[in-house]
Amino acid sequence: MSNLHQVSSPSHFQQLLSADLNRVSVLNFWAAWAEPCKQMNDVTNELAKKYPSILFLQACSEEQADIAESFDIEAVPSLILLRGHTLLERISGADAPALTMAVGKHANPSSVTPQSKTNLPPAKALDVDMNEKTEDLEDRMNKLMNQSKVVLFMKGSPDAPRCGFSRRMCGLLQDQKVAFAHFDILTDENLRQGLKKRNDWPTFPQLIMNGEFVGGLDIVQEMVQNGEFAQILAA
Repeated sequence: MSNLHQVSSPSHFQQLLSADLNRVSVLNFWAAWAEPCKQMNDVTNELAKKYPSILFLQACSEEQADIAESFDIEAVPSLILLRGHTLLERISGADAPALTMAVGKHANPSSVTPQSKTNLPPAKALDVDMNEKTEDLEDRMNKLMNQSKVVLFMKGSPDAPRCGFSRRMCGLLQDQKVAFAHFDILTDENLRQGLKKRNDWPTFPQLIMNGEFVGGLDIVQEMVQNGEFAQILAA
């Protein structure tokens, strides 16, 4: 039986994971539109051949959004190492050496150092400047939101988006021939959390027009369809 599986549903994922709670698993979150994922998919395939005792699971982050959300996946590629339901390690980005080293380390049961359980949000280190004053953060948000008529706060950049929603928002704006400035919120945790609170919107991308929050992808798509978006642009 192959140790490499494409995850087709949350129930399929749980079935595979629960078959052996002492087994080490590698969960690879990928997306077809993200070029770096191709490399990590190839690396995962090769590691699956080298380590037949380890379970390798490939999960499309957009098709398996519920699973991706449960692991707090913000960008692809992202790889999660588990033993049963216990989180061992997470690797972000196309870091083949780190993945290879981690798989080799955790293939040895004595080297396992659990971090958290998968039935709870995995702990992650946040690069937050605790010394930044609230008024300074507000000033930074104001300046960035007003740097252009249209500003997109997204994950990644228009040339290299790091989530499907950001990619689709960029495509929508480009289809509408809208010139826009952008900011990668993955590079600034203070700003990211501040914008969530300021705009009362928990996810990204966030579109700003004329210094005011407009909405996320679904709202902007609807505005384009009903003609409201063009009206705001003309204002």
